[in-house]
Amino acid sequence: MGSLAVYQRLTGPTHPARGSVTLAGETIKFKLLRSHETDADAPVKIEVTNQEITGNVIYKRLKVEEDWVSLSMVRQGNELIAYLPAQPPAGKLEYFVELTSQGQTVQLVEDAVVIRYKGRVPPFVLIPHIFFMFFAMLFSLRTGIEAIVKGPELLRYTILTTLFLVIGGALLGPVVQKYAFGAYWTGWPFGHDLTDNKTLIALLGWVIAWNRIRKNPAKRGWVIAAAIILIAVYLIPHSVLGSELDYTNGQVITGKH
Repeated sequence: MGSLAVYQRLTGPTHPARGSVTLAGETIKFKLLRSHETDADAPVKIEVTNQEITGNVIYKRLKVEEDWVSLSMVRQGNELIAYLPAQPPAGKLEYFVELTSQGQTVQLVEDAVVIRYKGRVPPFVLIPHIFFMFFAMLFSLRTGIEAIVKGPELLRYTILTTLFLVIGGALLGPVVQKYAFGAYWTGWPFGHDLTDNKTLIALLGWVIAWNRIRKNPAKRGWVIAAAIILIAVYLIPHSVLGSELDYTNGQVITGKH
């Protein structure tokens, strides 16, 4: 579970873009945001100790035919800072960062970084959602082991795993989605949001396994299959094919990276 938690944290289109460049003899490490709340401008901060280095952030709205806007970064101590303007829920900007010293300019990333904005999810919703989803993974692994070793607690663990998924995914998941992007459900049959769809597939797998084990405890293969499906689901980076605002009509569409 811990490994999968770290994997989910470090992958996906909302994880910050990281790297380093060398300019004026200084190695500059950076972390560029790819997700931010709608209620504030998104900070672009680069730690640069060389006071002669300046920077610019160049951005525009994603998939909108418009001119790029250039923002001069302001120095605050050892940091260069600029702010990308806040966008509506699921709105996206693409941006570059350029640093310059003595006529030499370096671009931090080859391709534009895409940042998606989301509504702020209250902790009393987000924390239980995360708790139940990852403990569903923990109990799923434990239940799979119970099925392999033909343990006596198979049905009980199967019930617990399914209940964790129901609470974390089917109940709290849509509430998180509503706060973040204004819709409770954007998966099948209403959309193509991969996060919603993979949750649905995992839940169906465990509901079927529960039903099979309840009727015949010898059908352990259904539990093992459900555990493997949930592992596969967690190996899909979070927020891939998520919600995206169509700036031409103001509607949120799904199935977009």
